[in-house]
Amino acid sequence: MPESASTEFSNSTALEAYRAKLREYSLALVAAQKPIRIIDAIKWDGSIEQEALRTGLRSLPSATPEYYRERRQLGFDPLAKIQEFEELKTAISKNPGRDDELGAILYRNCDNYQSAVRMLMARGTPEFFKHGRELYGSPRDHFDGDRTTIRDLGMLMGEILGGIEDDHLGARYEKNIPAEQVVERLRERFELYFGSDPEMPASVRVMLDDGMLADAAAGSDYVKIKTGVLFSEKEIDLLERHEGWVHVGTTFNGERQSTARWLSKGPPCISAVQEGLAVFMELITFTIYPGRGRKLNDRILACDMAVGGADFVEVCEFYRGQGYSEADCYRNASRIFRGGVVSGGAPFTKDIGYCKGMVMVYNFLRTAIRLGKPMIIPFLFAGKVVLEDVPVLYRKYKEGVIDAPVFLPPQFRDLNGLAMWMAYSNFFNRVNLDQVRAYYGRLIEGC
Repeated sequence: MPESASTEFSNSTALEAYRAKLREYSLALVAAQKPIRIIDAIKWDGSIEQEALRTGLRSLPSATPEYYRERRQLGFDPLAKIQEFEELKTAISKNPGRDDELGAILYRNCDNYQSAVRMLMARGTPEFFKHGRELYGSPRDHFDGDRTTIRDLGMLMGEILGGIEDDHLGARYEKNIPAEQVVERLRERFELYFGSDPEMPASVRVMLDDGMLADAAAGSDYVKIKTGVLFSEKEIDLLERHEGWVHVGTTFNGERQSTARWLSKGPPCISAVQEGLAVFMELITFTIYPGRGRKLNDRILACDMAVGGADFVEVCEFYRGQGYSEADCYRNASRIFRGGVVSGGAPFTKDIGYCKGMVMVYNFLRTAIRLGKPMIIPFLFAGKVVLEDVPVLYRKYKEGVIDAPVFLPPQFRDLNGLAMWMAYSNFFNRVNLDQVRAYYGRLIEGC
């Protein structure tokens, strides 16, 4: 855990006044964002799925702007909501000001929510992608500080994972555990993980849901499991780490902030780090597997196709070519096109964040270790953050404004193993992989 906090404010009165102002704006931001439910506002109902499957995924879904206006009403006045955030931005600019590091984060989050509302106002039109790209990025974007694109990652990983035969990996994980049992087993695990703190125990609800697109999803204090789906033992381990330790854990840590309660809520800009951190947890706990990796990677490739103009039918055909069932082809393609334009060119790009975010988190961690700053790493779990927030939160922790995260995975509570992994990782980049692969390739090519 980080070193103990020490204030840099001139006196306790100034510190408390600063915290009180931040707390006021924090609560206002939490209240303002409450009715904004992006996934609910863009999801397709059962009638679209039934029609798509009836036609063999050979026709475009009727997800038009009219569909969203009539069947997916927002439940709030979008222009009034944008103005509400504008007024909050004005107040933040005056005190503590945009030059203040936490004030800048609050201002940015308000701006992000405004863009999210504008995106929802444009559902079913090319304008949706314009705002969505600002919020979630594009597969054709470069990684921070590098020339490599997210699409490059998808192409390379697709090549590597496509060459791995699951039968050669030594273990098979049969999907034979019904959703009802998964609910009970996760409930028991979360009780141990989140209820172990005697001062701040937390309770996670685990429940069945028959209206979900994904097999599992996390909310503020709950995890939903899709009714009727069978899971493997490995997937239960994965869900515990991904949905519980990361998604619910960061929410609980944000809620336990005495000042920065906004950290419990996630504007779209935090999506890549949230999903990337969750996938990184799968990686370092060895709960991820090539089938899962292919699924996440295919989202990059499918999204890139849609950005390039491929329509819903063509993306379904891509998934069909990867061996997915018809139902999974529909579900995977609908994740790409929900809210966007089904004829292509304007997808919903959130799903590139799983792999993109994992690389971002990995690079951040190894940089922190390389620079001898491991103490900032636990603040990835302080709440819903972007990577640029983490050093700020640590500095404000030392000033007595931010609270340290309560719920930390074991690998982030004891950083010794992670530090060594990242230390060696800094050297791996210096190795000429082409030459190494050529050398070892000659040894194993006949196997």
